[in-house]
Amino acid sequence: MDILRFITAGSVDDGKSTLIGRLLYDSKNILIDQLEALEKQSKNKNEDGIDLAILTDGLRAEREQGITIDVAYRYFSTPKRKFIIADAPGHIQYTRNMITGASNSQLIIILIDARQGVIEQTRRHSIIASLLKMKNVVVAVNKMDLVNHSEEIFNDIRAQYQLVAQKLGLENVNYFPISAFHGDNIVEVSGNMPWYEGPALLDFLENVKINDAENVNSSRFQVQYVIRPQTDELHDYRGYAGEVISGVYKTGDDVTVLPQNIRTKISKIETGGKEVDLVFANQPAVLHVEDDVDISRGDFLVQTDQLPKVENEIEAIVCWLDKKELNEGNKYFIQHKSKVLKAIVKEIDYKIDVNTLEKAPVSESIKLNEVVKLRLKTSSPLVFDSFDESSVMGNAVLIDETSNSTVGAIMII
Repeated sequence: MDILRFITAGSVDDGKSTLIGRLLYDSKNILIDQLEALEKQSKNKNEDGIDLAILTDGLRAEREQGITIDVAYRYFSTPKRKFIIADAPGHIQYTRNMITGASNSQLIIILIDARQGVIEQTRRHSIIASLLKMKNVVVAVNKMDLVNHSEEIFNDIRAQYQLVAQKLGLENVNYFPISAFHGDNIVEVSGNMPWYEGPALLDFLENVKINDAENVNSSRFQVQYVIRPQTDELHDYRGYAGEVISGVYKTGDDVTVLPQNIRTKISKIETGGKEVDLVFANQPAVLHVEDDVDISRGDFLVQTDQLPKVENEIEAIVCWLDKKELNEGNKYFIQHKSKVLKAIVKEIDYKIDVNTLEKAPVSESIKLNEVVKLRLKTSSPLVFDSFDESSVMGNAVLIDETSNSTVGAIMII
């Protein structure tokens, strides 16, 4: 089975955590002991039945305030597909949490309170979705039970959001009228809204096509570990272990080692302890090459006719994640998958307003949650594809040299 990674986003109290709890509860993905604890905690809060939001709100502060603060990940599966859900916070000050959760997702569910319609936070999360090049967008109009399941209100909100989606260039947008609290149109199609003729949300999630074009357009493999046992029985063994990021690798393929730009051929491929003829995207593998080449952790083996970019200077969109401010001339580590390099902020071009996508000149330091376009210079060449071409090869993080904290989320242009 394949895996769909998706994130829920929306304003405070739009029902994101309740929606995820309902998906887990109605698809029978909750263990009996979890259910008993859930019922007990719900009784402490109210007498209205089970509070499904407790399933994802794991921090004490979240439960006390009834809000989501950090991104919570939940896992469940159906006979058709496995799912990894990221429950993102709705507050403005947690924009950075939402961006980091969305960066690894293939689909976003944007919740809208049927009583409120499209609001500023809806636009903000939609802008972040467009910034991150999200391929699939689901608009879930929640709390339909509080507006008497009105078709007119649903159609009005859909028309409002279509204007937002058109402006941002969002494609593949699907709309669902739901009630997460009562389970309407979540796992089963509800009889409360006979005018709605589409599928239930879970049915859609099970069948939506995941865009995996990057798995065939280019072959990328980064070395995570060099296996060199130096024992009597494996005296000459030298394998390069890692995960196939995209594409296909076969025995005999011409490959180029980057950033050294050395050509060689694949002599042997192993996966799961067995020798195989080929490996493909998302598979762990050990590659062997014909020549004695100096290959280290973080180096890439790529098909010779499908080379990525190799540059000392990069342009990038950065979401700033730290309370310490960002300034030109600051030095950091940049981590691009297994590769860690020193980098300096050469120039900050402009700030991006996450409410309008407009570019603003930079007159002061960059603060927490702000998004900027800047230029970075690295101590040695970085191997990458642009984020537009491959979200996996085009993302990286900035790390503070002294605290070792992750301070910036990078989308390479």
